[in-house]
Amino acid sequence: MTSSNRETLRRFFLLGYDELRTRLTRRFGSVELASDVLHETWLRLENAALADVVRSPRNYLWQMAANVALKRLKAESGFVTLTDAKMAVGVVDDTPDPESAAMARSEVAVLAKALSELTPRRRDILLASRIEGIQLWAIAERLGVSQRLVEIELKHALAHCALRVGRNAVKRFGPRPSKGSQTNGEPD
Repeated sequence: MTSSNRETLRRFFLLGYDELRTRLTRRFGSVELASDVLHETWLRLENAALADVVRSPRNYLWQMAANVALKRLKAESGFVTLTDAKMAVGVVDDTPDPESAAMARSEVAVLAKALSELTPRRRDILLASRIEGIQLWAIAERLGVSQRLVEIELKHALAHCALRVGRNAVKRFGPRPSKGSQTNGEPD
């Protein structure tokens, strides 16, 4: 691998170390194994043969570490599970783990309750804007109110839902400012 590839991989390895360790721990069920595998992966990275450009350093490092873990487990146990084999050939299960799925279901339930607490007009505006993708001016026409009122109602609906779910609401409405526009109100 070229020196720029090696430097890029080193940087991704160092910056993503905790994420790699967490993924390895979750995949193989051992913090100790994950730490040992990452140490060996670093050594292999330092001694790796030259190769072409690495298009996805993060995936390259994950695959390298997973392969090291599989070799280690195979040597220790004498066999490889179907999950290990699928991962080795690149078939990775992207379904969320049970904890993430439970958290997502809980968050959806909280959001559903927050939506039920909104006034009917605020709920209609929020769903029309964010789910159906209807423009604010069209919602205003449909409801027979001003676009400014729709913006205010949407802002309140988003703030209410964000508060209930425990997240920050997006404060910006309308199109993004162009790169050439000035923020002081003077024309270009």
